[in-house]
Amino acid sequence: MKPSPVPEHEHRIVLQVVQPGLLGLMDGSVSTLAPLFAAAGLTGNPHSAFLVGMAAALGAALSMGLAEALSDDGKLSGRGHPMLRGSVTGIGTFLGGTFHTLPFLISHLGLALGLASTVVVLELLAIAWIRYRYMRSPLGATVVQVLVGGGLVFLVGLTLGRLGPG
Repeated sequence: MKPSPVPEHEHRIVLQVVQPGLLGLMDGSVSTLAPLFAAAGLTGNPHSAFLVGMAAALGAALSMGLAEALSDDGKLSGRGHPMLRGSVTGIGTFLGGTFHTLPFLISHLGLALGLASTVVVLELLAIAWIRYRYMRSPLGATVVQVLVGGGLVFLVGLTLGRLGPG
């Protein structure tokens, strides 16, 4: 059974807002995992991990927002105004990198790690649902893809965090 055609208005919103936002959310959620969890493991200090996570979220947001805005003027591709796409991507990246960083404001490292890990799983499930809802990806396959990809990056951060002194 083929999915029903997407109305033009919804197609434009998906192309110009949802896809750049999803790109940012995915990048922010995944790209900040390894530095955040490695910093937590290396320093044993939730405040230091929080600062590393925020630096990663802000740096990734600026990088991704600029990359999206400068990659295409939107005229040929129909992807919309580059400043809108760049802003949406940057904001999505920042949010994706910030949600699992916030638990490191808690002074107890074990509690912060547990809460941040739970937030990561929720972020990845939200990404899978957005892909399912707007990109019409099969739900089971997209959940597996997102969880496996995010899980690999998460493991990199945990592994590197254990290699430090101590």
